[in-house]
Amino acid sequence: MKDDRDLFETGLLRESARQRLNDILGEDTIRRLQQRSDFQGAIGVAKCWFAIFLLLGLSWLAMDILNYWSIPLVALCLLFLGGRILALAILTHEGAHRTLFANSKLNDTVTHWLCAAPVYLDLLKYRHHHAQHHIHTGTDKDVDLPLIEGFPTTRRSLLRKFIRDLTGQTGLKSVIGLAMMNAELIRWNVAGVVEKLNRDDWGTLKHFRAFFVNSRRTLIFHTAFFAIAFSLSLTELFALWWAAYLFTYPFCIRVRAIAEHAVTERTGDMLKNTRTTRAGIMARALFAPCHVNFHIEHHALVSVPFWQLPELHRLMQNHNITPPPPNYWQVLKMASSAG
Repeated sequence: MKDDRDLFETGLLRESARQRLNDILGEDTIRRLQQRSDFQGAIGVAKCWFAIFLLLGLSWLAMDILNYWSIPLVALCLLFLGGRILALAILTHEGAHRTLFANSKLNDTVTHWLCAAPVYLDLLKYRHHHAQHHIHTGTDKDVDLPLIEGFPTTRRSLLRKFIRDLTGQTGLKSVIGLAMMNAELIRWNVAGVVEKLNRDDWGTLKHFRAFFVNSRRTLIFHTAFFAIAFSLSLTELFALWWAAYLFTYPFCIRVRAIAEHAVTERTGDMLKNTRTTRAGIMARALFAPCHVNFHIEHHALVSVPFWQLPELHRLMQNHNITPPPPNYWQVLKMASSAG
């Protein structure tokens, strides 16, 4: 069986880039950076859930105590909660690369139940889908191209996209799409592409069965979440989670996707088709959790865990392998520079 690097790092350009990193950084340094840690993985998941509970608690207290004055505070909490839901998606991405935990069984179990299920992702389907992105990044076969097609666009167009995100239109469309994918009515992907599956031998009951089988972890997680919240007379927490999932999480996803690959060259060279973005405190809270902003570094060595990416970034910068990164505001200006 091929290891994870063989699955995600294929193609001449990637092998050439990896060899260059070996020559510059040395095998010992790369081996050290690739070291995975159950402790670091557990800390990453625990910090994410602590922040989620904290934001939910602050929102609930604001609604209970401040009355009308709570509206701006709750809105702010929902914005940052969207960033923490994105963090769960990023940890799912980490688990898909089998770099969240050193123990492979622990990696998949924790990722399934505490990262993927809450955000309506399927780890195994995502792992297969995401591998195609790494194999074909920046080419016409890149499965994630729909996420960044149409850029650069105009400022008005980008603003309309953000409005659709923040008014729940994108979130509702996403949930419906995921449900249809799990019912095996359309092909599973995370890029919003609708590709119908022709199943002449399938009937309505079989689609329902497929939906419940494929959605089972998400349904179990959120049923338990609702039951616990209801038993504690805290059903507002369940509603707040879904408000963030539908209204602010899509906004955070869009900015993150734009930063990683939008307005880059259509080429197989990862130094030209991928972008690392400089992230301050606010950007890390909303768009760049778990060091996902170090995206060139991730594509260069996918087997490096998220907590090692800042060190890899420093080494690549010191050796002038990568250009100085722009910040998120600069990327958005580039993405909305048309017209």
